[in-house]
Amino acid sequence: MNRFAIKAGLGACVLGASVLIPAQASAEPAATATGTELSGMTVFLDPGHQGSSEGHDLAQQVNDGRGNTKDCQTSGMTSLGGVPEHTINWNVSQLVKSSLESLGAKVVLSRQDDTGWGGCVDERARAASESNADVAVSIHADSTAQGEDASKHGFHMIIPSLPIPDEKADAAQSGGGLEASKMMRDAYKSDGFVPANYAGVNDGLQTRADVAGPALTQVPLVFVEMGNGSNKEDSAQLESTDGQLKHAITITTGIVTYLLTGSQSAPAEELAAAPAATTTTPEASEDSASSTTTTMPKATTPKATPQSTAPESAEFSELMEMLAPLLEVEGLDGLEDLVNDKNLGLVSELASTLMAVITGAGGN
Repeated sequence: MNRFAIKAGLGACVLGASVLIPAQASAEPAATATGTELSGMTVFLDPGHQGSSEGHDLAQQVNDGRGNTKDCQTSGMTSLGGVPEHTINWNVSQLVKSSLESLGAKVVLSRQDDTGWGGCVDERARAASESNADVAVSIHADSTAQGEDASKHGFHMIIPSLPIPDEKADAAQSGGGLEASKMMRDAYKSDGFVPANYAGVNDGLQTRADVAGPALTQVPLVFVEMGNGSNKEDSAQLESTDGQLKHAITITTGIVTYLLTGSQSAPAEELAAAPAATTTTPEASEDSASSTTTTMPKATTPKATPQSTAPESAEFSELMEMLAPLLEVEGLDGLEDLVNDKNLGLVSELASTLMAVITGAGGN
């Protein structure tokens, strides 16, 4: 399945409609997906931070995975428009969850709502490891100042400094975690997002030894910083429903690309080229949450032959033009309820139109 195929499915998934995926873009007729493309696979989603820390000590010291300790949790940033990071992360994660489940994946969440306590960083990592997920994705947004910071902008993936003391965590992050992070970075770049220009970020990757999550997680982990909430343009996108949708589609694209084409083994040579950040940006966003969900070990699902991962970004513009009227009426929270007896035809027509746009665009 190539990237055009993945993109087509995601557009329909986010709408809650039937997933339409072409067998080969512009080469064969579009086929109706079965909704089982990701069956047998588990994704752990960690929407960063929590709705409330009442009754909890954020400064409580917990294991950082490298023989030291760090604060249990941080409060997360607040965008220039006053939207807390935990809500941005939650909204995006819910869209990603819906999309993945529409393709047959099992999704385990680190926290179950956007109102209560989320848990400490070590608890989040333990929940991710116990989920036995094929990949874990921690969703965050960054900040570099208390007010506006016009000079710093862009997305990045946080990569742990290697080696990691824990052998299982080291194997997971130096192999599948690194590969999945690169694929997520590529998905962001392909969809028109600009890599961050601060804190030692090199082509969308930032190497750090002070973030506990990757050092404690024993399944492949992608740590996404969607943008800088201190930057006016980044903040506006993070706050808006269409911006959150765009991030969700891109994140889901990165996940699906890894699950269907990843080898779960990748050389770490790119880490050598990515300088480790020597300073931590204000409100560095790391959080955790405990999960009561435990899954049994599952059989390994063979990966498909890798395909090209560089689609044109024009098809997303077409997608957003079609989604805009529905978003305006329904809002982000109403997306999952779009399919009903009254509008099923409209959604099906939208999905078909989306397929026509994508399959007609050609390319890989």
